[in-house]
Amino acid sequence: MTAAHDYLDTISRFASETRLTDIPDGVRNRAKIIIADLLAVIAAGMQEPEMKALNALHLPTAGAGNASVIGCGKRSNPLDAALLNATAGVWLELDEGNFNTNGHPGVHVIPAALAFAQENGVSGADFLAAVILGYEICGRIGGAYQMKTIVQPHGTYGVIGAAIAVGRMSGFNPAQMRSAINIAASTPLGGNRQTMRDGATVRNYYAGHGNFTGQMAVRLVQAGFTGPVDAPSVTFGQLLADDFKPAQVIAGLGCEWTLAAGYIKLYPSGRYVHSAIDALLDALRLAPGGRLDAAAIERVDVRAYKMVAFLSEKEPKNLFGTRFSVPFSIATIIAHGRADLDVFGGAAFADKQVKELAKRVEVVEVPEFTAAFHAKQQVELEIVCKDGRRFSGRCEITKGEADNPHTAADIRKKFDQLALPVWGQANAGRVYDECMQLEVLPNLQKFCTGIDL
Repeated sequence: MTAAHDYLDTISRFASETRLTDIPDGVRNRAKIIIADLLAVIAAGMQEPEMKALNALHLPTAGAGNASVIGCGKRSNPLDAALLNATAGVWLELDEGNFNTNGHPGVHVIPAALAFAQENGVSGADFLAAVILGYEICGRIGGAYQMKTIVQPHGTYGVIGAAIAVGRMSGFNPAQMRSAINIAASTPLGGNRQTMRDGATVRNYYAGHGNFTGQMAVRLVQAGFTGPVDAPSVTFGQLLADDFKPAQVIAGLGCEWTLAAGYIKLYPSGRYVHSAIDALLDALRLAPGGRLDAAAIERVDVRAYKMVAFLSEKEPKNLFGTRFSVPFSIATIIAHGRADLDVFGGAAFADKQVKELAKRVEVVEVPEFTAAFHAKQQVELEIVCKDGRRFSGRCEITKGEADNPHTAADIRKKFDQLALPVWGQANAGRVYDECMQLEVLPNLQKFCTGIDL
């Protein structure tokens, strides 16, 4: 065994042998918030017309099972339930993510873990530990290389997280866990990020693929299949990137928790867009009453780090494409005078005033800001009015990051906005409460019994 491969032994032992009581309370509590947040996001995403159509096509031929298809009120087998839940979970672009991982570990781990736990009667404590460990390790792998800009992170390193979580609940020892990691790392989906700019909704399937394939990695190990000696170094050091750093994966493992540094989204848009939104809201604080007439604005200039500039499409092709358009987000917030969830919807996409203002938003990259990312998410924004007035704003750390956190009330408000229309007030409250008490739930087959998730 060479030194280059030792990191795999380290993470395999960590995934197999770490106890829930070894994990700090703050990390456990954060994980429960992420789980509750994602369940509401999935439930809301499942109401989209395309998801309803996919369920109608897919579920009648899927195998039976006890895993909830969340927001659909039906159950299926773990593979298909996780695939559908994860696809719905990224549809609204409201799922949790983590700059330190260059992606969204939660939506790749939680649907697979929950589906397996419901199907097999895993305890809430074992499920929680599996989610945390799957998130932590795959997130560290995702943060140990710089993915090519054109590669969409969904369905890449997250496959490893799903495999770890399910392997953990399957009782895998370190050798089996290492095999699962290597098989999972050999089977990612190399989707492209152009889908975001084109508004191509196939991108949402990438997360579903990751959750399905991560579970399959566990089954392949159980069936005797084998993987390469060190698949992550090949996939993330030669295929999807060329700078994978194994030592970085295990640096501070068990002492510094990547999961604790993630973010919760309050706006239905790509995370990089949020940095521009924060700079906009900072600028609007200086305007009379915090509002400006869209027709009175000559232009909006945005200076930002690379990934903000990548999302500079002024005329998104469809509603999904608006999720990845800095100009659209800026225009709709200005036009509506607020940044609530509903201002990003179909009515805004059809609003001529929003569309015209979006054409007057210019986004350019500042190399110094790119060099400082992701420790800082710097954006400078200036609104130039036709009468000569100027309003400037800035983002240094995006709202929701560990160093600039949302309030608990804001996070719960988001949960209620998404969950109440699907489950009703009483049931939504119970879902949230059971997520906050996972450690005491003896059997997740009975998770939220009586509620059609």
